[in-house]
Amino acid sequence: MALTLLHRHVLDDHISGFETNANPNHLSVFRRPVIFSVLAKVGQERAVGAALEAAADIAVRTCAPGEWLAVSQTSGSETVAGQLSAIVDASSVDQSDGKVLLTVSGPSVRKILAKCVAVDLHPDAFADGHSTNMLIGHVTGNLARTGADRFEIIVPRSFAGSVFEELMEMGREFALTAAFAGD
Repeated sequence: MALTLLHRHVLDDHISGFETNANPNHLSVFRRPVIFSVLAKVGQERAVGAALEAAADIAVRTCAPGEWLAVSQTSGSETVAGQLSAIVDASSVDQSDGKVLLTVSGPSVRKILAKCVAVDLHPDAFADGHSTNMLIGHVTGNLARTGADRFEIIVPRSFAGSVFEELMEMGREFALTAAFAGD
């Protein structure tokens, strides 16, 4: 008898019951993003950062000096691994199975996030393209501004349910909806 394994996302049970047409304030969960941690060798931070920015189909998320997350929703992990291995003076590790990618967007997104992050999210203070590691509720994650009213959150898989529930609670007064991206 052949054993068939089904891929279940860690948030499958959390999203159940939230399925509805997306409201203007919406939380999207990505099923299979590619996420790599990248570290630069000491003294090579600028060169590695420039090489990451030049890589095709990779969004770069700053974590700390000389540390980034390389994220792709279009390329597979082997493609991204190949691009990253070509960057001299950097090391990378595939974190795709250990991280969850969420996007929260809408006209009230900064009000929702202000309830669970201790960072000024005004566009003058946290510009489009800016990212950093921070506490999101009680969990360390990476927050990136990816548009005028759009933020991307990357958290450890083991804490994704807690972060999802907290975001949904913080967004309740703004009619925040949630679904898997593309569903």
